[in-house]
Amino acid sequence: MRPRKKRQIWFEPKVVYFKPRGVPLKLLKEVCLSADEMEAIRLKYVDGLDQIACAGNMKISQSTFQRTLSVANQKIADALINGKAIKINFDEKA
Repeated sequence: MRPRKKRQIWFEPKVVYFKPRGVPLKLLKEVCLSADEMEAIRLKYVDGLDQIACAGNMKISQSTFQRTLSVANQKIADALINGKAIKINFDEKA
């Protein structure tokens, strides 16, 4: 397996945990999003950039960006559909 390339992350959220309202945290399963997954979500959906620009900003290939975005979308969908908490792990910067 190739070593991970250093990614450029420009964003650090003020909030790092989201959970369904009215459910105690100890009863919830959680989904963890990495720093690069959050950066991919931010660049694509908040900043509205195309994949080539997003990949360039993160200093990764377009195919790596697409995989990262796809994994992030799957995790978010899992949390929303199955009532899981979402934890953002910015300690794991790539």
